[in-house]
Amino acid sequence: MSYGVQPREQTWGQNASQLREYPPSAKLVAKVLTVHGEMTQRDLVEETMLPARTVRHAVNTLEDDDHLESRHCWTDARKRLYRLTLEDREPNR
Repeated sequence: MSYGVQPREQTWGQNASQLREYPPSAKLVAKVLTVHGEMTQRDLVEETMLPARTVRHAVNTLEDDDHLESRHCWTDARKRLYRLTLEDREPNR
């Protein structure tokens, strides 16, 4: 489910090189966000078919390394929307 944000025009090859040392779950979450744009954790669980705990760990890992930005969802303040921010970053690992 997308929340009004268009998917960004990013090339996965450039993004994938920045995520080379990350676990497969984080790479999958990043790929899904590249394709679908901004999503909640619940949407990521549904789209990736990964367990909620695995998605939460992947999101935290990417967010800790500044590869994700998050904001509150204006339709439901309990949820956060995540967006990939890889294009201008150097790998931290």
